Amino acid sequence: MSENRPEPSETLRRTGVPTEADLAGTRPDPARMGAGPVAAIECYQRIPCDPCVWSCKRGAIAPFRDINDLPAFDPQKCNGCGVCVARCPGLAIFVVDETFGPAEALIKLAYEFLPLPDSGGLVTALDREGRACGQARVVRVQRPKNKGESAVVWVAVPKSLAWVVRGIRVEEGSLAGTESGED
Repeated sequence: MSENRPEPSETLRRTGVPTEADLAGTRPDPARMGAGPVAAIECYQRIPCDPCVWSCKRGAIAPFRDINDLPAFDPQKCNGCGVCVARCPGLAIFVVDETFGPAEALIKLAYEFLPLPDSGGLVTALDREGRACGQARVVRVQRPKNKGESAVVWVAVPKSLAWVVRGIRVEEGSLAGTESGED
């Protein structure tokens, strides 16, 4: 369970971008990553927020003792469904599936812009600083089901980018029309 993470680094506090030391407590162990899709929670702010707890029906995110707690996550209970991704208002949760394909990993990430990308389209993959780091293929687009949720875009990326990509930029030609996109 990842609950006793160190205080955020000065870099994280100053720029909002985590260092490798900040990220160390957020990744599941290699054995769990090799067992299929699993969430990664990159939440560093102790603020009153707990939608992730109530969204996880498997109990992978433990109930908070205090509304300001950081999520305590048990990756062994996670099946990678992504409900927590859609409900995290801080866009701090991602699902990574390193078993998606021989050369590709799948990332499920929240996306709050319109129009949505189209399944099968190519998008620019962005790192935590918003810099382009490669291309991603849109596998699926889940539209929000409830008010307050984000769309969740599933993208396939080279395995080497599985723990680098944390956003996408939609380029012209990869946009969903008013009738397309998936639920």
